[in-house]
Amino acid sequence: MLEYARWKYVVLVLVLIVATIWSLPNLYPQDPAVQVSGNRGSVVDDALKEKVQGALETAKIPFKSIEIEDRRLLVRLANGDQQLAAASVLHDALGEQYNSALNLASTVPAWLDAIWAKPMTLGLDLQGGIQFLMEIDRKAALDKQQERYVDDIRTYLRDKNLRYRQVTQTPDGILVVMRDQADRDSTFTNLSRDMPIFEFNDRPVTEGSYPLLAVLRPSEAGAEIDKAIEQNIKTLRSRINELKVAEPIVQRQGESRIAVQLPGVQDTTIAKKILGATATLEYRAVDDTANAYEAQQTGRVPPDARLYYLRELGPDGRPMPILLKKRMIASGDELIDAAAGFDENGLPAVHVTLNQAGGRKMQAFTDENVGKRMAVVFIERIPEIRTVDGQEVRTNRIKEEVINAATIQGRFGRKFQTTGLAREEASEIALLLRAGALAAPMDIVAQRVIGPSLGKENIIKGWTAVGFSFVFVLVFFVVYYKMFGLIANIALLLNLLLLVAVMSVLGATLTLPGLAGIVLTVGMSVDANVLINERIREELRAGNTPLNSIKEGYEKAAGTIADANVTALLGGIALLIFGSGPIQGFAVSLCVGILTSLYTAVSVSRGIATLIYGRRRKLTSVSI
Repeated sequence: MLEYARWKYVVLVLVLIVATIWSLPNLYPQDPAVQVSGNRGSVVDDALKEKVQGALETAKIPFKSIEIEDRRLLVRLANGDQQLAAASVLHDALGEQYNSALNLASTVPAWLDAIWAKPMTLGLDLQGGIQFLMEIDRKAALDKQQERYVDDIRTYLRDKNLRYRQVTQTPDGILVVMRDQADRDSTFTNLSRDMPIFEFNDRPVTEGSYPLLAVLRPSEAGAEIDKAIEQNIKTLRSRINELKVAEPIVQRQGESRIAVQLPGVQDTTIAKKILGATATLEYRAVDDTANAYEAQQTGRVPPDARLYYLRELGPDGRPMPILLKKRMIASGDELIDAAAGFDENGLPAVHVTLNQAGGRKMQAFTDENVGKRMAVVFIERIPEIRTVDGQEVRTNRIKEEVINAATIQGRFGRKFQTTGLAREEASEIALLLRAGALAAPMDIVAQRVIGPSLGKENIIKGWTAVGFSFVFVLVFFVVYYKMFGLIANIALLLNLLLLVAVMSVLGATLTLPGLAGIVLTVGMSVDANVLINERIREELRAGNTPLNSIKEGYEKAAGTIADANVTALLGGIALLIFGSGPIQGFAVSLCVGILTSLYTAVSVSRGIATLIYGRRRKLTSVSI
């Protein structure tokens, strides 16, 4: 008599229900949409909704709906052509106060959203997305690296008791000015020995000034550029993780460029803001020995200070000036973590954690300067495109704001908080800092938005291949194995349902290689069912009873099936670990498909066979 435990049937029913529910979101295609968000100071309200509706009606562009969601306006349209036309009309109608970006709006019912049931994300080759080509600013990268060496050289000279007048960064290199010829000669000897990355060149001597120019060797400059590009690739991947983009492609292209592909992302504004901005913080001491307003008006700034401006506005409606020391206490390069939160008064804040070196410097400074003020400077490099004489010119705007200048209440080190921010600003700053400051500024030199319509043909071809593979298998099994062929077909269909459900739960991205993995999974599931059915046939030919043949067929084939699937699974895991991009997409669908097919081919099909034949005590034959 065939046996199949009741708890296994309960598990099977639960699996079937859960898989069906979690697969349902994939039946709801996304709507092409245009997302309208406001720039700083602009409001998304009913007045904007009426203006957008009027602009679309004037242009005779039909739309499904216009909704306000999460402080943004979402216009749903019927197809990609209407989406592009609407984006163009709204960009002209709303001007620079608002950003109009292509988007894909979910149509999944609210009850599925409530239980976190989400559809699979489609890759760049299936649903479109954004491609960026970014180029590193080589000069800025070298200048930034040399800026770090300025403090190193000053510290070195002080440790060696070598008297210097100044150590400053110039366009040609680092200028070291000594007080006399003997110190200059000693400096040249010591620095040449201990800092071989520099070439030291003479400069004309004037009365009381004996200069040397330290210039990075060409080989070292090239190594610094390579290091900056590798660091930027890591940082960009980290920032893309903040965008929650699955299966991004970030890779070096040529000597100084990085290619970025973001599948499924249509909002170029947010993507460029997160990827293109070079954001960092600098902590500097406030110079209270001079009047900032007087320095602003006269232009006379203390030699060891620099004029900055506070984010908050003064009585005249303009940003208030403030003098800060040139010497930095700590910078964003020494930052480990940043998280948006609240201070002890419930106000928005960014909680910052520095590394050991930054923590030591911060601790030493605050220990000696309790009661004095320290300022936080937020620096952002924003890529811009201007039209000059009818041609687009790419430039970068450096935005420096003092977001906070507060009195140091006590000694602190690695962990502290930055306040004086709005809630949204705190979240944005924390995101940029947490993702990491770019090692060198980068410019977006080319971008391409691939609309979802371009991937439509790939989707049709991919699912057609999957569909035909299933149809051929289903027909073959029914013709060749009869009733057990029908059982195998039910197991195959449940396998596909489980595969889609698990990939949806995992948030996996479906690409063309992923579809190939699904087709391969169908083939492997077919192998398992063939092994079981042929084993049952062998038992029948050997003269075994039908019920015992079914039992022995499943039990003896199970070990072989497990061995074959585990071997394939190890190969899939290797591809998942060591592969990248499309290879990982193939590996994910393959690994998930192997696990689901192992369950459906061995356990589910046996349960169905037991349900059909298990209670028939005088079974004389089986349809196989």
